[in-house]
Amino acid sequence: MDSQWRDKRLYPFLGILMLLSLLYLNFNNSNSSLSFPVLLWQPKMGFVPTDSTQFIIINDGDDYGESAFYVNGWNSYWLMMESVWSSSRSKFSEMLKRASQMGLTVCRTWAFSDGHGPDALQVSPGVFIERVFKGLDYVIVEARRNRRRLILSLVNNLVAFGGKTQYVKWAKEAGVNVSSSDDSFFSNPAVVKRKNSLSGVRYSEEPAIFAWELMNEPRCSSSSSAPALQAWIAEMAAYIKSLDKRHLVTVGLEGFYGLNTTNKSEVNPGIWAASLGSDFIPNSAISNIDFASVHAYPDSWIPHAGLEEKTSYLSHWVDSHISDGDIALRKPVLFTEVGSSRHVDEKGVFDRDVLLKTVYDKIYESAKKRRAGAGAFIWQLLVEGVDGYSDDFSFVPQDYPSTYKLIKEQSCK
Repeated sequence: MDSQWRDKRLYPFLGILMLLSLLYLNFNNSNSSLSFPVLLWQPKMGFVPTDSTQFIIINDGDDYGESAFYVNGWNSYWLMMESVWSSSRSKFSEMLKRASQMGLTVCRTWAFSDGHGPDALQVSPGVFIERVFKGLDYVIVEARRNRRRLILSLVNNLVAFGGKTQYVKWAKEAGVNVSSSDDSFFSNPAVVKRKNSLSGVRYSEEPAIFAWELMNEPRCSSSSSAPALQAWIAEMAAYIKSLDKRHLVTVGLEGFYGLNTTNKSEVNPGIWAASLGSDFIPNSAISNIDFASVHAYPDSWIPHAGLEEKTSYLSHWVDSHISDGDIALRKPVLFTEVGSSRHVDEKGVFDRDVLLKTVYDKIYESAKKRRAGAGAFIWQLLVEGVDGYSDDFSFVPQDYPSTYKLIKEQSCK
C-alpha cells in the first residue's frame, strides 16, 4: 500500500475513532473527568425574550429574525434525579422522545434538591454535590440536543426535596435570627452561575434554558408575611438579573389573589386562598419578573364540586389571569401547572380531558387575538420506571390515548 495514500486515509479514520471514543466516555462514564466540546454537536437555538404580552423567539436554528412563540409544555420534575446516574438516563431520553412526538416544546423541572437526601444537590448552604450537578448538566445538554427548552425552578416552598424549610433550618443553625415559622425566604442562586461540565456553556448563556423560576408555589403561613414575600421576590429577581441578563425570570405563583387586591376575591377557589401571603398582581408586577405564572388544580381546590362546576370555575380562573396579563401587568401569562385526577365518568370520559381542553381552548383563543395567554404545562408526565415520582395527577400519556391526542392536537394548532 502506498504510504502517502495510507496516511491520507488512516489518520482521518483514527481521528474519527478518537472523537467517538471521547463522546462515549463523556456521556456514558459518570465518573469520568473528561469534558468535551459537546457544543459542536448541539443545534443552534435562539433565546426567548418578551415583547409586551408576547414571547418572541430570535434567530432560532436556521430561521433568522423574530417570531411569536407559544408554549405547549409539560412538567416532569424528576429529570435531574434520574440523570445523576448513567444507568437511569435512558428514562429521561425516553421522556424527551415522547414529548417531541406530542409536539411539546418546554419542560418545567426542578433544579434543586436541598438537604441530605440520597441525591441531594445542595447539602449545606453553598455546598453542592458535583455528581448531582452533572446530572443537571446532562438534562440541559440533552434538552438542547432534542431542541426542547427548560424552565428551571430554583427552590421549593414545600418540604419535598428540602424546600424553604431546609433554608430556614440552615439559617437557624448558623445563628441567623429568623422567625419561628417558615415565612423567612431564602434561596441560593449558585445554579445560575454554573458552567456546564459537558458542553462548557455557562447556564447564563444556554439558550435551551427558557426561564428561571424563583420558587415552586411560594406561600406563607399567614397574610401578615405578604410584605416579606414581596420583598424577597424583588430582591431575588434583581439578583438573578445581575447574574444573567439573557434569560427570563418568573416567580412560580399559583395565581391566588391577596387581601389587598380588590374585586378579585371571588376568583379565588376559597377564602383560604387570600390568606397565604401571595398576591398574583403585585407579585407579578415586579419589574424584573418577565412573565406571570399560574397553576390550576380544581380537583384539589374545590374537591366537592361536580365536573360542570369545576369547568366553569376553571374557565373563569383562566380568563381572569389572561385579562390581568393584558391590562394590569402587560406581560405574558403561562399556566405552568394544570393538573387533574384520573377520574372517568360513566361514558368513559376523563375529567382531566374536559378540564385540560378548557385551558387549551382559552390559550388558543388568546393566541389568535395576540393576548397574554401564552401557554400551558400539564402536570405531570411520566415514563415507565419512574413511578416513585408519581402523585394523584401524574400519568404516562401513552396509557391514556384521549389525553395524548388532546395534547398533540394543541401542539398542532
